[in-house]
Amino acid sequence: MLYNFHLILFFLLAFPLYFGMAASGADGSLGGGVADYQVNGEITYVMLDSGTESIADGTPWSDTFNTDAVNNADELNIVGVELRLTYDEDEQPRGLPCGSQTAPDTITGTVSHLEFSQSGDGTNAGGQGSHTLSAIWYNASMVGEVVSGLSMSDIDAQLDAGDAGLGDHMAEISVAADGDSCVTPVGGDNQDGGEEVSWEIHLMVLEYTIAPYIDTSDI
Repeated sequence: MLYNFHLILFFLLAFPLYFGMAASGADGSLGGGVADYQVNGEITYVMLDSGTESIADGTPWSDTFNTDAVNNADELNIVGVELRLTYDEDEQPRGLPCGSQTAPDTITGTVSHLEFSQSGDGTNAGGQGSHTLSAIWYNASMVGEVVSGLSMSDIDAQLDAGDAGLGDHMAEISVAADGDSCVTPVGGDNQDGGEEVSWEIHLMVLEYTIAPYIDTSDI
């Protein structure tokens, strides 16, 4: 029992120190050869801009946003850009016999930086909707995993974006509007010329640690 107590005490004291020293390798202060490494990280979001636009059917809206608008952006590990869209239904139902029928519209967003781009669609079926899309330039599959067969510097190179995230980021939104096909005797069919879309564009900032992995399952 005394032996087991000393063994447990050793690991309780040694592991935090060991992992703390190893994790410092993420900033280059300590190297690590090819081995198994536990990679942990967290994404935080920094608002770049936001707004609301009335977007006509078939007429895309777009704008460009620069990281100069963010304080100390050059000190952040910017690994992606995210576009968040929310929208309602502007179409006005014509009444009887159609009741409150409206047809869903398709809202398409695109967000890009340099050669990295992502597009995605959403609809306002039911009267409202939202969707989020992001373009990234880091190896997200490593985060939260044990990575094998690479050195610490190899992993660091796939998580540290350097200044790759600085500069212009572009957002584009388009609407494919559709009026409901139900026709009233007096009012005719529904007309839908577009939608009002609210948007937010965020920088994705990654903070991470890299530490040698030790399997303690048999201890």
